Amino acid sequence: MKANKNSKEYAPKTASLKWELMNWQLMETQVRTLQARIVKAQRAGRHRNMRSLQWTLTNSFAAKTLAVKRVTSNSGKNTPGVDGVTWSTELSKMKAVQSLQRKGYKPLPLRRLYIPKSNGKMPTLYSLHEGQSYAGSTPHGT
Repeated sequence: MKANKNSKEYAPKTASLKWELMNWQLMETQVRTLQARIVKAQRAGRHRNMRSLQWTLTNSFAAKTLAVKRVTSNSGKNTPGVDGVTWSTELSKMKAVQSLQRKGYKPLPLRRLYIPKSNGKMPTLYSLHEGQSYAGSTPHGT
């Protein structure tokens, strides 16, 4: 599908946002334009404008869709994450895009697992709870 200059359609109206029919070129252009504007604002010292553009980028449908596309089309696409889920179907990819939201996320505390070593010491291994995504290494950077 070829989009005209004034149209900001990501997919044909009849497709109702089908994954394979998305206008990937338009999305990449919009994301790159926002990224360039962020860099220009930062270099000019307009930090409030930069923060606003960063928010716009992270909440844009195009950026979220491209992020899911990057994860599902790389060499590790068949490897599940810590939640044990892979996004292989069009429906699961679209649900993943919709689930990328700032509000409503509450991280669970890390579980502490003690693993006995041969010398008798019990080092601590921090593990995620089931269904929790990985957001950092260990609590407080330890």
